[in-house]
Amino acid sequence: MSLSIGLIGYGHFGAFLHDLAQRYLPDATLKIHSGRRTPDGVQFFPLEEVAACDAVVLSVPISAYAATLEKIEPHLRPDGVVIDIATVKKHTMDLLQAARPARPFVAMHPMFGPESYAKREGDVTGLRIVVTGHSLAPPQYAALCEKLTAVGFRVIEMTAEAHDKELAETLFLTHYVGQVIARGGFERTDIDTVSFGFLMDAVDSVRHDGQLFEEVCRYNPYCHEVIERFDKSDRHVRDAMLKLEPLER
Repeated sequence: MSLSIGLIGYGHFGAFLHDLAQRYLPDATLKIHSGRRTPDGVQFFPLEEVAACDAVVLSVPISAYAATLEKIEPHLRPDGVVIDIATVKKHTMDLLQAARPARPFVAMHPMFGPESYAKREGDVTGLRIVVTGHSLAPPQYAALCEKLTAVGFRVIEMTAEAHDKELAETLFLTHYVGQVIARGGFERTDIDTVSFGFLMDAVDSVRHDGQLFEEVCRYNPYCHEVIERFDKSDRHVRDAMLKLEPLER
């Protein structure tokens, strides 16, 4: 029998996962559920049917995790694996373990998205997937890691706390700077330097992720410390520049 995969949520990242599944798991049966309007050519299924698949991937906003777990719990198979791919890990892992004690799950975070995938023209070699916890049997987990590495992904294991701390200082910081630049109205010009082009590439990759930006800050406790550190260093640099004396003519 072929593997059945349920995908709950069909936003920007959910649609991207759909593409990846079609590419790397062509023999699997994929069933999708979303509360959004159905895109052309995509078949959606009732929630209870999607939740009864062998593996159920949650691609919903972080704020919707608790409600989604509550809705799908009655329909999950005893051996059905729930896959948590949220951008924060401690919060969602706690919810998952509380909702499904002693049932199989995998908590992971793909450290890439549709923009970086497109820029690499679909080359996934070296793209990282962080695993922060699981309750699979050792052979099951080994098979999962083997499948991911076979197509080119790099699997990194770390605790949820370590992931959230490092994510606050990397992805969230990129979002923070990107949102500041975007809201300041800074744009590309005809005389951009290469470094400015890289900066604006980062801005473009996050400027439309306002909900994710806010939710990561809300559910990752390390983000506030990063904001304070950035604000302190920003004030230091700003004050140093503003105190420069004008050149005498």
